[in-house]
Amino acid sequence: SAIIGFYNCRGENKMKKVLMLGGAPAQIPAIKKAKEMGLYVITCDYLPNNPGHAYADEYYNVSTTDKEEVLKLAQKLKIDGIVCYASDPSALTAAYVAENMGLPTSPYESVKILSNKDLFRAFLSKNGFNTPKANGYSSVEEAIQELNKYKFPVIIKPVDSSGSKGVTKLEKNEEKEAREQIEYAMSFSRAKRVIIEEFVEKYGYQIAGDGFSVNGKLVYRAFANDHFDARCKNPYVPVGASWPYDMPNDIHEKIHKEIQRCLDLLKMKTGAYNFDIRIDKDMNVYLMEIGPRNGGNMIPQVMEYTTGVNLVEYTIKAAIGEDCSDLKMPEQKGFWAYYALHSLNNGLLKEIYIDKEFEKNNLIELHLYLKPGEKVEEYVGSNTTVGIMVVKFDSKEEMLEKIEHMDKLVKVILQ
Repeated sequence: SAIIGFYNCRGENKMKKVLMLGGAPAQIPAIKKAKEMGLYVITCDYLPNNPGHAYADEYYNVSTTDKEEVLKLAQKLKIDGIVCYASDPSALTAAYVAENMGLPTSPYESVKILSNKDLFRAFLSKNGFNTPKANGYSSVEEAIQELNKYKFPVIIKPVDSSGSKGVTKLEKNEEKEAREQIEYAMSFSRAKRVIIEEFVEKYGYQIAGDGFSVNGKLVYRAFANDHFDARCKNPYVPVGASWPYDMPNDIHEKIHKEIQRCLDLLKMKTGAYNFDIRIDKDMNVYLMEIGPRNGGNMIPQVMEYTTGVNLVEYTIKAAIGEDCSDLKMPEQKGFWAYYALHSLNNGLLKEIYIDKEFEKNNLIELHLYLKPGEKVEEYVGSNTTVGIMVVKFDSKEEMLEKIEHMDKLVKVILQ
């Protein structure tokens, strides 16, 4: 990568300063990449023990969701760019700070729509996209009173949480269960607000993956198959994604066009997106979520294997106003996946079992977030991931067969 810097009026080389929101394990690749690019890297969040801070030049104990405090910090430090990487809650803060400081960003109001599930559903409905009937509620009682307006089953989720935390499916209009699920979703919402939406029956795999727009044009995307573990307490948290998405090219193009129409209406600029999309049996496209940030779970890293593009570098370049116009949509090569190591139970980690043949033939990278003896939580959201594997396969058939039966090849063993 080119070293990015600039010269002040005295001719001295001055490193550009970038503020990275968060230092969780998922954010380490972006922090390391910014350092490699020759930038002065500052991290902030409310968790000083997060491992990413060790790679930064400076750390500040400021919550990434407190946009006013982050703005004060950014103004004091005179930053040249702000990066929200693999974190939904921080995306709004990054846009707010950048807009207030005249730094590169998509419009704050548009990022706000993408970051709030109820606002996004209303936007999609108003603009004629396929979208389920949905509404947001700040009151449990109001939500329960309106249940009879929906066709069941419905999905209940916090409007503003990430990693599928707090998501449940309500099969029928039953008040006791509805109340429990609404209160559960509310407990994961910073705004104390939930959305109820009619369930969209998907055809084939749910679509995952990341994309990137330059001056509002979606120039890069690599769609993937989302994989779930029905045994989990929260079966709506993905446990893996595999590339490429198992549908003909015309379906990829149809999805691309719907995303582009959305980006045009929102006047998005240059930056990364993380997708959750469904198609139904009639090939109608449902934009379930477009997160205005890179995906977590090593998604950009797997996509680099399949397309050769380092999306993390482009995310950082976009944040500091560097030219990203050379980014193109290369052909995807090979068969790749990430898999989230997870446990169905609480306990202490004993070891990770990996089948020897699988380890030899398929495993490319293994990133463990916990050590033996440390506490493992049952898998209810991406924050309870034990580690991430990057794996490759020789064929689509091998990929889909193995990723759907990973519980036989890889096990999180508790003490």
